[in-house]
Amino acid sequence: MSKQRFSTSTLRKMATFGYLGLLVYMPLWLLLLSPSEALSPTLAFVMFVVPLLLPIKGILQGNPYTFAWANFIVLIYFLHSLTTLWVAPEETWFALIELALASLMFFAGAYYSKYRGQELGLKIRKLKEDLKDERDAFEKNENSDK
Repeated sequence: MSKQRFSTSTLRKMATFGYLGLLVYMPLWLLLLSPSEALSPTLAFVMFVVPLLLPIKGILQGNPYTFAWANFIVLIYFLHSLTTLWVAPEETWFALIELALASLMFFAGAYYSKYRGQELGLKIRKLKEDLKDERDAFEKNENSDK
């Protein structure tokens, strides 16, 4: 097991900062600082703000499972920032800020989930264990049928 560099509390604060930063920054960028000519404000809001609202309760409560699955949502912003860097050089700074916030949320959230889950004694069963349990149940069922 690797040595933990940041405390679980620090990781939670970093991930929450990245998350809340995205939640504030995305509408600020897409609706006020540099509104898109291709997207209506309503569509921009639905596409880039609503997904961030889904995990808000669990993030604020510090639920490690929420931080883990919220990373799938954060990948949208990670990919959006990389795409913007590639296709819109005039918005480089906006995209770099989004990339920094998404990366902070992603990495701090992943490590927070891991370490907090270990502290709470949570673990995901290994596939090998699941397969063994299924095989044992199948064999037990087969033996009882005879």
